[in-house]
Amino acid sequence: MTLHIDPLSAQAGKIAGLQVIHSKMVTDDRGTVRELYRETSYTAFLPDTVTAWRQVNLTRTKRGAVRGLHGEAMAKLVTVAHGSAFGVYVDTRPDSPTIGAVVTVNLIPGVQVFVPQGVCNGFQALDDDTEYLYFFDNEWQPGMSGVALTPLDTELGIDWPITLDASNLDQVSEKDAKAPTLKAILDLQTKEA
Repeated sequence: MTLHIDPLSAQAGKIAGLQVIHSKMVTDDRGTVRELYRETSYTAFLPDTVTAWRQVNLTRTKRGAVRGLHGEAMAKLVTVAHGSAFGVYVDTRPDSPTIGAVVTVNLIPGVQVFVPQGVCNGFQALDDDTEYLYFFDNEWQPGMSGVALTPLDTELGIDWPITLDASNLDQVSEKDAKAPTLKAILDLQTKEA
């Protein structure tokens, strides 16, 4: 029997606190086991503020559809359980040294992204029935603080792999399409400061 082990590794992204993680994977002739999270291994690169995952969600999304960009008051560990996705992360935190930075990551099973609180998270499904898995350090609550950005904001410079059609509600929800631009969010934050 052939055995191959890919060790856990992580690298910082160009957004402060964001980590791109390659999970530990053990593959043999029967298939692959992916270690999605092990506290003792992940503490080396996750902040001390992440002490437990309090909610876990799994979405199934059709090819070409976009979910997000949402930056609630919760840290997230995200990955693809099935299929593939184009992950997009935008720093909207007012006191961040990387505010306005945009990071994109091609997500396949075994690639994870740690998204700090206040960093917007979104993705476009690249395969039919793509399953996107979220671990949250807080439970989602109606009215929870945070921001949402429209994925249609051309100023973000996102090169979506599958062209977005703003009028296609099967591709982008009305709520996400009508969310503010990054400039509008930054202008609002400046006025509030």
